[in-house]
Amino acid sequence: MHTSAVYDQIPVLRATGRGGTTLSAFHEALVAVDLGHYNLVRLSSVIPPRTKVDVSGTVPVPAGQWGDRLYCVYADQRATSPGEQAWAGIGWVQRLDGGGGLFVEHEGTSEDFVTHAISTSLRDLVAGREGEFAPPEWVVNGAICTGEPVCSLVIAAYETAPWASAR
Repeated sequence: MHTSAVYDQIPVLRATGRGGTTLSAFHEALVAVDLGHYNLVRLSSVIPPRTKVDVSGTVPVPAGQWGDRLYCVYADQRATSPGEQAWAGIGWVQRLDGGGGLFVEHEGTSEDFVTHAISTSLRDLVAGREGEFAPPEWVVNGAICTGEPVCSLVIAAYETAPWASAR
C-alpha cells in the first residue's frame, strides 16, 4: 500500500505558457515547470506543520510517474485578446511556532489587483486564529497576450501519488 508523506519543503513555481487555446497555454505553463505529466488535485490551501515554503527554484518538484496525482495549490489566469494582461499569484503565512500555515491563490488582470487580493485574504484568514504568524509572503506572475492565448501560472506542488492500479 502506498503511504503518503508531505515533503519538508513545498516549492512555489511560476511560469507562462502560450498556445493555440487557453487550455494548451495552461498545459505549456505546466510543462515549463516540469509538471505537465501529472493529474492535478487542487488542495484547499493549508500548509502542513513543519513544512517550509521555498521560492528559490532549487527545491525539486515532487517526483512521480506519468499520470500520477499531483497535490497542489495553484492560481492561473488566461488571456486571449492582444494587450490583455493575465496575472496569477499565491500568498502564504506560516505560524511562528512551526504549526503550519495557509496559502491563498488569486488571479486577475493586473498585478495590483492580485497582490491586494492576496494581502487582504491572508489578513482575513489569520484574524482570530490562535498563535502568531510570520508576515505574509507571495509570488506573482504576469503575462501580456500578444496574439495567441497566454496563461500565467503560480503553483505550489506538495506531493505526488500513484493510482491504485499502478501499484
